[in-house]
Amino acid sequence: MEHGSDAKGLSRLVAARRSLRASLERSRALASALDHAGPRLEEIQHRLPSLEAAVRPIRARHEALAAAAGHIDRAVGPAAAVLKVFDAVHGLEPSLLADPGADLPAYLSLLQRLEEALRFLSENCGLAIQWLEDIVDYLSDHCLADSRFLALLKSSLESLKSSSVPLDGGLLLAALDKLETEFRRLLADHSYSLPIAISGDSNAIAIAPSALPVQVIGKLHAILERMKANDRLDRCIAIYVEVRGAIVRAGLAALDLGYLEIKLSEFDHVQSIQSHIDKWAYHLEIAVKHLFEAEYKFCTDVLEQAGPPDLWTGCFADIAAQAGILAFLRFGKTVTESKKDPIKLLKLLDIFNSLNKLRLDFNRLFGGKACAEIQCQTRDLIKSVINGACEIFWELMVQVELQRSNMPPPDGGVPRLVSFITNYCDTLLGEKYRPVLTLVLVIQRSWEQKKFQDSLLIDAILNIMKAVEANFENWSKGYEDATLSYLFMMNTHWHFYKNSRGTKLGELLGDMWLREHEQYKDFYAAVFFRESWGKLPALLSREGLILFSGGGRATARDLVKKRLKTFNEAFDDLYQTQSSWVISDNDLREKTCQTIVQAIVPVYRSYMQNYGPLVEQDASASKYVKYTAEGLEKILGSLFLHKPERSMSLRPRHSNGKVSPAVLTRYNSSPSVT
Repeated sequence: MEHGSDAKGLSRLVAARRSLRASLERSRALASALDHAGPRLEEIQHRLPSLEAAVRPIRARHEALAAAAGHIDRAVGPAAAVLKVFDAVHGLEPSLLADPGADLPAYLSLLQRLEEALRFLSENCGLAIQWLEDIVDYLSDHCLADSRFLALLKSSLESLKSSSVPLDGGLLLAALDKLETEFRRLLADHSYSLPIAISGDSNAIAIAPSALPVQVIGKLHAILERMKANDRLDRCIAIYVEVRGAIVRAGLAALDLGYLEIKLSEFDHVQSIQSHIDKWAYHLEIAVKHLFEAEYKFCTDVLEQAGPPDLWTGCFADIAAQAGILAFLRFGKTVTESKKDPIKLLKLLDIFNSLNKLRLDFNRLFGGKACAEIQCQTRDLIKSVINGACEIFWELMVQVELQRSNMPPPDGGVPRLVSFITNYCDTLLGEKYRPVLTLVLVIQRSWEQKKFQDSLLIDAILNIMKAVEANFENWSKGYEDATLSYLFMMNTHWHFYKNSRGTKLGELLGDMWLREHEQYKDFYAAVFFRESWGKLPALLSREGLILFSGGGRATARDLVKKRLKTFNEAFDDLYQTQSSWVISDNDLREKTCQTIVQAIVPVYRSYMQNYGPLVEQDASASKYVKYTAEGLEKILGSLFLHKPERSMSLRPRHSNGKVSPAVLTRYNSSPSVT
């Protein structure tokens, strides 16, 4: 029995040991598992509060929560509306990122919707956030929610308030950029030059800007309206100036205006740029009346409705300045700064006349505040032109008087000064320049606060003519040969008379004044003949030539020889002396030569017919009979001809018989007497 009991006890011990061992193994495994699970448990423990706050943020009694429901609804309503509009904004994105040119009205309508949505968001986002903040504060103040949950809400709301990201994600800016591109395209596609036919020129010059179609103007207006609404109008104005400015510059480039950049140092006298000055007036009129006039209308059509007048007038001013209107004014100023010259007076009057004809156009096109620089330079140019022209005009008489001490022409011809001044003053009195010069003098006198009298211009011209006449006598005294001085006076008085008769200058001087010069011509012609060629016929005296036979015939032969020798010597001496003299007027020359021929040749022919045989039979006949009557006539008829260097007429004319102002440019700035 005991043995059996011991065996059972041992068996139980073994079983208990095994059980304990198994438990120990399980404990070890659990301990190992716990060691591995410890960090995860700690993480779970750390996250539990936030999870708890997220799962059960509201911890309050039902009654307290019911009281807060109305506050929560009022806060969530605006936020929901904002979110709805925000979703609508992003729904516009595909259409607004497309090409606006495909359907501009639809695009602008969508853009306007976007603007309205953004205005709503801008006005209501802050309000919605404020309502949400208020409800969070309410929940916190009444301990209706977990503090950690409320802290998370406050952090999120603060992030929304401080965010700098545009509400539309930059969609509006992208759409406006596309509209700017469309604005540029519309301008560029419809901005080009049209050929215009200039009067008197068979070649058309492509400078006139094309007019915009009404439909295009409407599109530009619509774009500008949206740009203005978004404070981007300045960007479109810059595009407009860039595109239109290039068109206007290209138009002026067709005129070849390189000469406008000429510097004062590049020419000595106005004559050297005469053609440039003429082109300047022509091109300025084309530029103002065709190019800038069209561009002015263009600016008005496109930009007038976009803003105040200063906006579009300033735009036009920028385009005009870039295109080169200031270059025209600078060129005119350069001319005024050149050396004083009688011809410069005419060119200054041309410049003033051009500006005066365009005065109304200038005032209308460039009269605004934006064109202050153009106005300033225009006034400065006009002032320089008027003062320069008046200064030269009033100095004309002084310049004539200064020529009085110069030597007269050595050949007795008409002094260049006489020819120049008579033509010059007649030109000033002509229909082209007299009204302009009168206006210039009127303006200049008004600046000096002096009254202008109609006789001012006339008196000045008369005084110049008197100064020229006073020079005649003084110049004639410069000849050592009195006969040459008579020829000179005959030439000069006749030239003055003939070239003034029937002209504006002649009308001013009057018939009596001119007849005096004609009478002076006749007087000096008679004195010239009497003191020179008129003495020759007396040398062929018949006194003592009674033909007798024998010794009387020999005596007669000796007398004939002596008188022929004296005649030949006197003739040769006169011819040698006067062969270099000239008579400027061809009719006067022929008349003078005819007078000399008629006085000498008939006498010589008769003398040789009666007494020539006495000498011709002599062995030394050739010493005394040097000329035939026909030979004398031919020699005398060749007197007083212009030499090659003087063959050019001093008074070229147009086919209508009027003096060409351009001809005066051939003379020096201070015409010499010769």
